[in-house]
Amino acid sequence: MGQKVDPKGLRIGVIYNWNSRWYFSNKKLFRTTLVSDIKIRRKLLEKFGFASVTQIDIERAIKKITVIIYSVKPGMIIGRGGKGLEDVKKYIINEISGAKKDKELKVEIKIEPVKKPYLSAYYVSQQVAEKLVKGFSHRPVIHQAMNRVIESGAKGVKIQIGGRINGAEISRREKYFQGTIPTSTIREAVDFARYPALTKSGYIGVKVWLCR
Repeated sequence: MGQKVDPKGLRIGVIYNWNSRWYFSNKKLFRTTLVSDIKIRRKLLEKFGFASVTQIDIERAIKKITVIIYSVKPGMIIGRGGKGLEDVKKYIINEISGAKKDKELKVEIKIEPVKKPYLSAYYVSQQVAEKLVKGFSHRPVIHQAMNRVIESGAKGVKIQIGGRINGAEISRREKYFQGTIPTSTIREAVDFARYPALTKSGYIGVKVWLCR
């Protein structure tokens, strides 16, 4: 079961909360709002990739949207005098949210710093993928990442990469373990993320399981 079910999705409602928090009884509103949330996350992750964003939570109420951005480098998003936050607000209202330029709509942006980035599976997978793109050898990169995760206080970590590793003609998968990863135990806080690395020889997929 641990290999087939998303570890984070399995624990939603038990350990983790939903990343989108709102409720609409109208099915049409539900559909459009869900698509809007996906667009907001995708665009903001692309826009603030330099600030190492690990998670984006969206809370909606009547005429109000609250976007909570968890970042390793929050100062790079905020900018001088909070100019960056104003740009994000305009970005959400005009281009992403599909709010139909409603003047009554309030957009609130909250930036939360991530104090221990190596306890975030998304951040670890992003770091490994970026180094693979730059042409680093995969084994030292993965072992260095796992060591930093354990030093941050995690119980265990598992990293899997798949594709044409080191430019090989035949694609393969490699798994690396350190510590314990109880994927079938719902009580354990297991974080999971996947991140693609576009190398010269094609895509290499990076998956990270992290037991906090």
